[in-house]
Amino acid sequence: MANGRRRRKLHLSKIYTFNCVKPSVDEDDQSQIGGPGFSRVVYCNDPDSLEIHRYANNYVKTTKYTPATFIPKALFEQFRRVANFFFLLTGILAFTPLAPFSSTSAIVPLVFVIGVSMVKEGIEDWRRKQQDIEVNNRKVKVHRGNGVFEYMQWRHLRVGDVVKVEKDEFFPADIILLSSSYEDAICYVETMNLDGETNLKLKQALEATSSLSEDSNFGDFKAIVRCEDPNANLYSFVGTMDIETQYPLSPQQLLLRDSKLRNTDCVYGVVVFTGHDTKVMQNSTDPPSKRSRIERKMDYIIYFMFGMLCLISFIGSIFFGIWTRDDLRNNVMTRWYLRPDDTTVYFDPKRAALAAFLHFLTALMLYGYFIPISLYVSIEIGKLLQTHFINNDIQMYHEESDKPAHARTSNLNEELGQVDTILSDKTGTLTCNSMEFVKCSVVGTAYGRGITDVEMAMARRKGSPIAAQHGEFDDSDDQTPPVKGFNFKDERIAGGKWIYEPHSETIQKFLQLLAVCHTVIPEVDEETGNISYEAESPDEAAFVIAARELGFEFYKRTQTAVYLHELDPISGQKVDRSYKVLNVLEFNSTRKRMSVIVQTEEGKLLLLSKGADSVMFARLAKDGADFEEETREHVNEYADAGLRTLLLAYRELNEEEYAEFNEKFSKARNSVSADRETLMDQVAEMVEKDLILLGATAVEDKLQSGVPECIDKLAQAGIKIWVLTGDKMETAINIGYACSLLRQGMKQIIISLETPEIKALEKSGDKDAIAKAHKESVVQQITLGKAQVTSTGGESEAYALIIDGKSLAYALEDDVKLSFLALAVSCASVICCRSSPKQKALVTRLVKEGTKRTTLAIGDGANDVGMLQEADIGVGISGAEGMQAVMSSDIAIAQFRFLERLLLVHGHWCYRRISSMICYFFYKNITFGVTLFLYEVFASFSAEPAYNDWFLSLYNVFFTSLPPIALGVLDQDVSARFCRKFPLLYQEGVQNVLFSWRRIFTWMFNGVYSGVIVFFFCAKALSLSAFNSAGKTVGSEIFGVTMYTGVVIVVNCQMVLFVQYFTLVQHIFIWGSIGIWFLFLVIYGAINPDLSTTAYEVFVEAAGPAPRFWVVTMLVVVAALVPYFAFSAVQMRFFPMYHNMIQWIRLEGRSEDPEYADMVRQRSIRSTTVGFTARAAARKGRASRERQQNGR
Repeated sequence: MANGRRRRKLHLSKIYTFNCVKPSVDEDDQSQIGGPGFSRVVYCNDPDSLEIHRYANNYVKTTKYTPATFIPKALFEQFRRVANFFFLLTGILAFTPLAPFSSTSAIVPLVFVIGVSMVKEGIEDWRRKQQDIEVNNRKVKVHRGNGVFEYMQWRHLRVGDVVKVEKDEFFPADIILLSSSYEDAICYVETMNLDGETNLKLKQALEATSSLSEDSNFGDFKAIVRCEDPNANLYSFVGTMDIETQYPLSPQQLLLRDSKLRNTDCVYGVVVFTGHDTKVMQNSTDPPSKRSRIERKMDYIIYFMFGMLCLISFIGSIFFGIWTRDDLRNNVMTRWYLRPDDTTVYFDPKRAALAAFLHFLTALMLYGYFIPISLYVSIEIGKLLQTHFINNDIQMYHEESDKPAHARTSNLNEELGQVDTILSDKTGTLTCNSMEFVKCSVVGTAYGRGITDVEMAMARRKGSPIAAQHGEFDDSDDQTPPVKGFNFKDERIAGGKWIYEPHSETIQKFLQLLAVCHTVIPEVDEETGNISYEAESPDEAAFVIAARELGFEFYKRTQTAVYLHELDPISGQKVDRSYKVLNVLEFNSTRKRMSVIVQTEEGKLLLLSKGADSVMFARLAKDGADFEEETREHVNEYADAGLRTLLLAYRELNEEEYAEFNEKFSKARNSVSADRETLMDQVAEMVEKDLILLGATAVEDKLQSGVPECIDKLAQAGIKIWVLTGDKMETAINIGYACSLLRQGMKQIIISLETPEIKALEKSGDKDAIAKAHKESVVQQITLGKAQVTSTGGESEAYALIIDGKSLAYALEDDVKLSFLALAVSCASVICCRSSPKQKALVTRLVKEGTKRTTLAIGDGANDVGMLQEADIGVGISGAEGMQAVMSSDIAIAQFRFLERLLLVHGHWCYRRISSMICYFFYKNITFGVTLFLYEVFASFSAEPAYNDWFLSLYNVFFTSLPPIALGVLDQDVSARFCRKFPLLYQEGVQNVLFSWRRIFTWMFNGVYSGVIVFFFCAKALSLSAFNSAGKTVGSEIFGVTMYTGVVIVVNCQMVLFVQYFTLVQHIFIWGSIGIWFLFLVIYGAINPDLSTTAYEVFVEAAGPAPRFWVVTMLVVVAALVPYFAFSAVQMRFFPMYHNMIQWIRLEGRSEDPEYADMVRQRSIRSTTVGFTARAAARKGRASRERQQNGR
């Protein structure tokens, strides 16, 4: 080959989904090509084609801004916030004579706050820009003519270019595979960047282009590709390639941008989609915007403050207008010092109404300090630092997978502390999604001695001696090392002993089916010779491993065959056998089964099939179901044990039947239409019938470590837990028992359409009548369930609601869903079985909108994405089902058990911190604003500010801004250990007691009181007497400095009283803020009086040396803070909140007293709960009632 490179032989061959035949395409199948949605035409290897200029280039931009748009777009984003827009208007008005302060002092704080936010936005976008530059400047080999390939940057690629991608390189665009270094033009692709899945995918070029294996072959290569327009569907592709003859293209030939070439030396391909037309970029839409309830409520607070601001400005303007009108009456000047007979419009008695209006505008600017200008940016900084602590929490780091917690957004931190309902997936979320082959049923005989976690829980529930049960089959003498994916113990068939079983021939077929019917990829370690398997699902890997351990080792796959080391029942030795793979009928959620058609060495044509019992039993032949009843019983027993089951069946095909099927199947496969998959499924239905039953498999998906304990803690916290799963009802119920969602004695309300009456009606075939009967049955069952719950008042009994997917479809209809929700929320736990991804999302929306409470959805698979995006908070588990759930989530964790710490610790802390931070912000600004208002009242509403211009401007920016940030990041009412020990603390967030309107108005009242105390104390203490030894009285500048000093110290010392957990940072911020004020006063007062104006030397020469200044300041602070201190002390002692009670427990050293701690825990808002704590309490209650009855 070119450059001395030899073509790679096929020794890592994988699965081939369909026959490698030269396809023929009917003209009718091309009807969609060229039509709407199928209009793209690509002239391959033709750089002079005019068509390439119609399509996007390969430059990818993920940034939000460009240098030209950054300033206008970023400013627009900032001024969308109503508070920032208000301060912009006041800043503009500051340049008019209406302003009560200088324009510079008004603009600088706004510029600072907006600047900080814009810098943050700019840094984030710059990081995205750097990533874009790195990606766009990657290089790939591109055909430049005459069979010569040269490196070119990705961004310069155009549609139609032929590229050569080498091993471990990323694909630069969406490419049609032409050939590869393998002789049969296959390649292996890793799609982790697209869907998070680590298993390799097999792609194969068309036979017509597979010979293009050298660089020189492309000198004269020409082709025309006609295909679908750009779209976001990663798993479909419809098109044709014209190379003398027209050939259909499928997803099998499409290599997607950002996937990686693996285990293949190189591939050649032609670019069909570039840049933002590629499928990965079509999928990169922004997730739904989510805002926390606190943030939305904060907007209402700001609106309220605006209303109050306008009200007091309006009232002040009325008084100002009246007093201005009366300034000059009968040529008598009431306020003669204002010279009303010679004044401007602002104080003109003859135009009092206009003067009042202008005063209103001035007052809006002056009283604007009621609104905290730095609130938004301070909260953003606080939330970013909170996410840093979440991401770096070592106790939420999963060492085995090397994955920490990752908060993908900081917008919802406080929402984590208010979760009312958790909606959880089961497989991979509550369980490990790491399957182990445990049991099987063959010819109606059950094999497998293992005891599962669920069976242990069932035994405990029934009071059985589980240790004795487990010991009965204890293989203590078995020294065989454990095999991942295989936990099967049965001496009857293990170790090749199955050949002595009565139905050994059927067992042989059963094991052969396990070893052949799959899409698993074998990988041979060249050093050790050990074989590992790459499987699309953990179930598939478990089946192949089980077959290997029982004597049927799958070790090789070629283009058209699979190879096994089989145990020969006659000789008892391993023999090599091959099976020619003719067709693979793939699994999907509609078919719920997977089949392969193979030809044995003897020439027999076999259809091997495995699938869910719900579809397989109906496809059995009348003479192929001799042990159907026994198998059904075993399948139900396995489901009761929490195991996942599949039925295995087969049939022989004759050559005529297969030829007819293959012709129709090839035609369906080669059709170029959007419904190609449907056509293929319809053809598969024709052959997957009259099957002969072999048996059933049962694999265990173990509970994740710590799941029951986590659920118990969350239940104690008053959080309701719903499980939404695609599993059978029996499996879901028993998993519920194993993880303590259900308990013995809990009454179950089961809504199902599996009743005899419904089944009898379904046989009639009248679809309308069946649908009507289904809905009526569901409505009736919901009504009876509500009556059952209502009859007990929901107090003494705990109920569990269990509903299947078919019933759920009717329960979610518009006229039924509210009734269903009412029943569900009255139950302690809810389990929805056989739920589709859409149903999961609809249930989540129903709970969120129907209860008006915070919902959290948690899942690990692509089928959970809708649920995660619909919930208020989406938590993704970075598990074995890829990363799609994580990529669609708000927060990612590695294990379900970490949810306990995420909610009970970080959630509670973040909720408390943010709510307290907002309340404090309004408190300190109201305190400041009240002093301004009262000063203006005593200045006859003349819009005269009490303070120097820069005092006004820097109050929110420097002197009071840092302590609330420290509060929002570091404060703790109780430690993490006590948060988890007393989960009831979490109910403060569920009930929103820390950010209720009552608490908000209490803090506002505290601000009004503090402002009144500061003003009147200073006014009375400093009036009508000498201020210093020189006998000078107090002027407005000294009065303003004294009052401002009192405000700064009061609001910072208020923080001292409020903080629950002091750190060095808080001390530095609080006392440092006070120190900065005095330092500023000295430095600013030393500046030229043209700049410092009323602050010139006011502290050094006047206030500082005067003892009265320090005495008044100290007394003001004490008088302003004593009421809050007294209120807090009384509340703590006589009316403690949850966190106060826990603080008392800690203070008195009674945290280890079980009785006292249990008494505190009983203050839960929900008396009927789940978890093993509730189970123990229920058992204790039953024993108590029995003793009372016996005593009678």
